[in-house]
Amino acid sequence: MKTVRDILDSKGREVWTIEPGEMVLAALREMARRDVGALVVADEGGPVGIFTERHYARNVFLKGRASPTTPVREAMRTGFVYVGPERTIEECMALMTEHKIRHLPVMENDNLAGLVSQGDLVRSIIADREFTIDQLTNYIAGTR
Repeated sequence: MKTVRDILDSKGREVWTIEPGEMVLAALREMARRDVGALVVADEGGPVGIFTERHYARNVFLKGRASPTTPVREAMRTGFVYVGPERTIEECMALMTEHKIRHLPVMENDNLAGLVSQGDLVRSIIADREFTIDQLTNYIAGTR
């Protein structure tokens, strides 16, 4: 069964972060520059929250707040859900569904080790299924 570690080993462990005191506009620019939908909010002590496009829409835009003057700390989600690298893809999908989230920070030995998205998990499941189908097809073709 595939784990978060397997995904991180193939996609990489780089995580884009922003500090809680940075303005939302800086976060949006960084997300656009990196072509990502989430940034982990971190200070000197490590991760303290997560800021996503959804947080921008709900906590800034819909409230009529200004991106250049709203600090990330006022729009981010704190108390975020995270996983360890040993968690399975299925466990992560269940957590994401339960908490209605699309990104899971990965913590290992109290350090931020990566970030997996719903897309990462779906791609892994599809690749695994395609491999199984290929193996079964080759087996059936070889028995004829």
